Amino acid sequence: MKRFSVIGNPIEHSLSPKLHNYWLDKNKIDGNYDKKLLTEEKVGEFFKSNQNISGINVTVPFKKTVLNYCTELSKLALNSQSVNTITLFDEKIIGDNTDIYGFEQSLKDLNFDGTNKTAFILGAGGVVSSVVIALNNLGVKNIFISNRTKNKAEALAKDYNLVVLDWGKIVDFNIVINCTSIGLKPNDNLGLDFSNIKNKIFYDIIYKPKTKFLIDAEGSGNQIIDGKMMFLYQAQKSFEIWHGIKPEINEEVTDLLND
Repeated sequence: MKRFSVIGNPIEHSLSPKLHNYWLDKNKIDGNYDKKLLTEEKVGEFFKSNQNISGINVTVPFKKTVLNYCTELSKLALNSQSVNTITLFDEKIIGDNTDIYGFEQSLKDLNFDGTNKTAFILGAGGVVSSVVIALNNLGVKNIFISNRTKNKAEALAKDYNLVVLDWGKIVDFNIVINCTSIGLKPNDNLGLDFSNIKNKIFYDIIYKPKTKFLIDAEGSGNQIIDGKMMFLYQAQKSFEIWHGIKPEINEEVTDLLND
């Protein structure tokens, strides 16, 4: 039996095991997928003690940490310096990035055209570089970023030609993307005032629960997008990398995330 896992902190909210085990069963693959709660100090130990594992997904906050343990990186992982999918075989640890595909495809589904559009990114964590590359692929060239810890935003701005805003300042945008983990808990609040903004796109990469960021935006008359389709598409690509099969995303699959 092949073994797979997702690592992160927090991890209890992750629906990756439910989704991947469903696809493993549907495609009659002898395998099992679980989740592991780790601390930063335990990531290296996890790799050393799990040489019999075939694949790993990586979520917050380890998408950059795991770069240190990969023996090879795909072009996408190298360009983004962010890894969310790892394949282990023949003593190789190969890091890849399916977040770029996931985010890009979720906007393509909505016929999003980034030409002459302005994007505003909140946060500077491991997924942000993937979001930026996907936005560039969709034609968006004007990208602002803001993060509570400004120097992290400045480092990304230097690498990806972004404009940094002080936390709390809001620029005129077409789409704003919450790339922070603020929203995983019911009372989480970004502390930013978007109340006067209407007819824009508010995107939260968190796929469950529906965040206050999106609830407030919807109440003000904006289009909202949660991270559900990004999650499904990045998982689909991970599954394809590991098994050579592109699993179907249908109503039955999306219903799994609503249970």
